[in-house]
Amino acid sequence: MKKLKKTKIIATLGPSSSSSGVIEKLIKEGVDVLRINFSHSSHEEAQVLIKEIRKINTNLNTNTSILADLQGPKLRIGKMRPDISLNVGSIIKIKTGKEFIGDDKVIFINYQTLPLDINIEEKILIDDGKIILKVTETNKKDQILAEVIQGGNVSSNKGFNLPNTSISQPALTDKDIKDAIFSAKQNVDWIALSFVRQESDIKSLIKLLEKNTDYRIPVIAKIEKPEGVKNIDDIMKYASGIMVARGDLGVEINAAEVPLIQKKLVDKAKKARIPVIIATQMMESMMESLNPNRAEVNDVANSVMDGADAVMLSGETSVGKHPIEVIKTISKIISKVENSNLISLKHKHPKDYDSDRFITKSVCYYAAKIANDTNAKAISTLTNSGYTAYQISSWRPKTHVLAFTSNSRILTQLNLLWGVKAFYYDSTESTDKTVEEINKIAVDNEYLQKNEKVINLTSMPIHEKGMVNTVRVTKI
Repeated sequence: MKKLKKTKIIATLGPSSSSSGVIEKLIKEGVDVLRINFSHSSHEEAQVLIKEIRKINTNLNTNTSILADLQGPKLRIGKMRPDISLNVGSIIKIKTGKEFIGDDKVIFINYQTLPLDINIEEKILIDDGKIILKVTETNKKDQILAEVIQGGNVSSNKGFNLPNTSISQPALTDKDIKDAIFSAKQNVDWIALSFVRQESDIKSLIKLLEKNTDYRIPVIAKIEKPEGVKNIDDIMKYASGIMVARGDLGVEINAAEVPLIQKKLVDKAKKARIPVIIATQMMESMMESLNPNRAEVNDVANSVMDGADAVMLSGETSVGKHPIEVIKTISKIISKVENSNLISLKHKHPKDYDSDRFITKSVCYYAAKIANDTNAKAISTLTNSGYTAYQISSWRPKTHVLAFTSNSRILTQLNLLWGVKAFYYDSTESTDKTVEEINKIAVDNEYLQKNEKVINLTSMPIHEKGMVNTVRVTKI
């Protein structure tokens, strides 16, 4: 019997992990989703990676998912002269307009309307908060004066955050639009939008994708600004998943608030039946070291215990020295933790009685409950859209969720979902025959063995491929 983890691992590709050999090893060691970060990847580089991933999937008979991550309106300073340090108490000039090389007296920024948007006394945080400035003057046109509250060395192209400022930049930059269209043409499985503040940000990306592909590409909202946290309920009406991007979030919001925000967002996502990803600095020490520190191990474990669908690695696999070892380590942590009896998730019956999906939702709810009560080893479902896989997964049953589909497009999409393993299956001969065949596939793939129970979900009549309406308990 296979002992496979249910919590998925997302690994970011980069210089340390772009070769076919490393990608193959990552997948073999437990990576479920590969992330292409358009903050650093060109279209040419991304196209090569996408082709390679799909080739490896074919060779290994895996369904590794591809996540395209858009940069979003990332705010950055311009180029700086070498060895520049900002001293506490000094006044620094910040300018927009034509780019120039900055020094300890004046800095260029790429946000042209900042002097208009920002107010006196508001803060500017450079390089993830390592440097803190307080605005003392703005001409509301092209220049700001700011006092250095916390100084330090500053180098070229570092990001900056505006925790108190309501920015006017659109969620989709010109670069994002080009990257999104490219990703749509490549038929990636998921697209993540950075710095989501409100539902209109998600709606604008969805509309763009609909114009540029015949396939539905689900969109993940990256929550890394206070506005995103505040508007999360409206955002989740349109997002197909959310990512708790703790890096920028921990700079924009008091870091002490982030753990509870993480738990709140994970809970909301599960109730909304959409996947949730925990990201940023999961195993950062392993960029240099072969071993994580205890705080990182606890962080990963707590994310799993919160019920996250996936944990995401960034620099650890893209530029770190030990990408394979990171995956081996995080896989071990996940496998050790996720089956613990200390993890308990509340189950509440669906209440939307008038919904067209109420019967399907109820069937999925009871399937998860029956599986837990009978100690079934798997829940299998026939699905054309992936809807039932989303539903069952969100109830976090103690067993695996095996999704069988004739829709090859969703095979890789479903690989992001907690506990879900997808298989291609296109027969509609009869319900009995179908159940018999998919149970055999589950046995052949070591998800089931003799005398174990499986919960089978189907739709009757089966040839109509309608919504799931039948639960069957089978003993192998």
